[in-house]
Amino acid sequence: MAAHSGRLRKVLAVAASVLVAGTGSVASAAAQPAGAEPVSWEKCDSADLSGVPITERHLFRCATYPVPIDHADPGKGTVELAMMRRAATSPDQRIGSLFLNPGGPGGSGYNRPTTAVERFDPEVLERFDIIGFDPRGVNNSDPLRCFKSAKQAEEVLGRISSVPVTDEQIDTTMDAYQEYGESCAKNAGELLRHMSTEDVARDLDLMRQGVGDEKLNYVGFSYGTLLGATYVNLFPERSRAIVLDGNVDPALRTSDGVQYDRERAQGFELALDGFLKRCAENPQKCAFGEGDPRAKFDEIRDHLREEPITMPDGTEITLDQFTDGTGSALYNPEKFRQLATDLQSLHRRLNPEPGLIPELLTVLNVPTTLGKLDAAPDAESSYVDDSYFAVNCTDKPIPAEPERVAGIAAQWEAESPTFGRSQAFSDLAGCSTWPETSADVHRGPWAHQAENPVLLFGNSYDPATRYEFSRRMEQQLGNARLVTVEAHGHCILGGRSSCADTIAANYLVDLQVPEPGFVCQPDEQPFS
Repeated sequence: MAAHSGRLRKVLAVAASVLVAGTGSVASAAAQPAGAEPVSWEKCDSADLSGVPITERHLFRCATYPVPIDHADPGKGTVELAMMRRAATSPDQRIGSLFLNPGGPGGSGYNRPTTAVERFDPEVLERFDIIGFDPRGVNNSDPLRCFKSAKQAEEVLGRISSVPVTDEQIDTTMDAYQEYGESCAKNAGELLRHMSTEDVARDLDLMRQGVGDEKLNYVGFSYGTLLGATYVNLFPERSRAIVLDGNVDPALRTSDGVQYDRERAQGFELALDGFLKRCAENPQKCAFGEGDPRAKFDEIRDHLREEPITMPDGTEITLDQFTDGTGSALYNPEKFRQLATDLQSLHRRLNPEPGLIPELLTVLNVPTTLGKLDAAPDAESSYVDDSYFAVNCTDKPIPAEPERVAGIAAQWEAESPTFGRSQAFSDLAGCSTWPETSADVHRGPWAHQAENPVLLFGNSYDPATRYEFSRRMEQQLGNARLVTVEAHGHCILGGRSSCADTIAANYLVDLQVPEPGFVCQPDEQPFS
């Protein structure tokens, strides 16, 4: 992969028309910028570096960094941010630090430097310190918690159905969300009122100063694109290279949360349709490809809407599991073959044939989780924090009208039959009962005045951040360049497209962006 990327970089440099927005400058031992305390780096706990070869552990340092809970009133106290650094391997050619955010909101980015070798071309690792951090309220950074214990959290969150259909399921789910909001108002404290993306962007600016950089270098994925867009508009003169992969629509997200979530449900439907079409075109390599995959999928979903499916091993598959599992698998094309096999097993269970026993399920039998559609759901049940709703319910304007949720869910289901209902009963339901929070939200303008263009990547069949959102991000930022990747899955950087990885490396190091309308291909298409 590394050698191939190097060759491709040279080819692109010659073949593509390139706008040079600036030059990559080697950082000198610059003095600490005023306004923030320097980060005090220390040795990382060995557990945090468990996946790092012993020969490379000397590159890593960790820190906790205090930032004001309320940037407008620093006297209210501080919150500690967990940070990790992987040092540039060619320090004499070092450009600066590269901050990463994996999305979420609420995704932990603290240990992202430990997987940097898998995510970036070697030249990026040579020239940049890679910095991971947990945003305020997330995981290792003084986590925001609405409950006093994991048991209490499970008692409330365990009553939430991700796709409630019956009146009883809907009432139970909405009652649980109401109790969730009340518990947050009671237990989360002052931090709950300061969880906006603008707050995090101001934290990021302090961290930038704390590591000694005059300007920010940043790669944000999914929700992390909103953080990057917010930063470059708040601090355009402090932005050097901003890469945004899997883009949100910042204007819509921060002005009309209901319409935004409606369009996100439509994005999942587009990604599902792309998966099913790809499967139908490759029936020899897709287990679900025989016949009409679309009709077969709808048959399974519609059956589950009425009752669960019990597999031969006794496993019971519910509509919640089916919807969550399908949505999660669409994030990662590497799971497409497993998803196809599971779908064929469910269809065979509904349409048994003599001598054919359905295979055991692998991706659709995971325990259902509270839907966090900005980041792929996982099966982890331990209670970590409540940052997902704390951020979204602050940033997204969603009316405090829980009585409307069921009706909206029915409308969305009519146009997005697989994911419309689940999307309505995620952020829309949760935020309609959330406590009132702060007003420090950046809602525009978005047309930044930074010297260099922002580099954007958007997948044609991205489920969580539909391609249209990336187009809008380019238009709203003004000085931006979108690279279209004809790929499935959520986000692209990090080994799935050598073309995209090379363009990102060229930009980070030399501030080069490709010509308008540039299109990349993934290294491999599903079922190829």
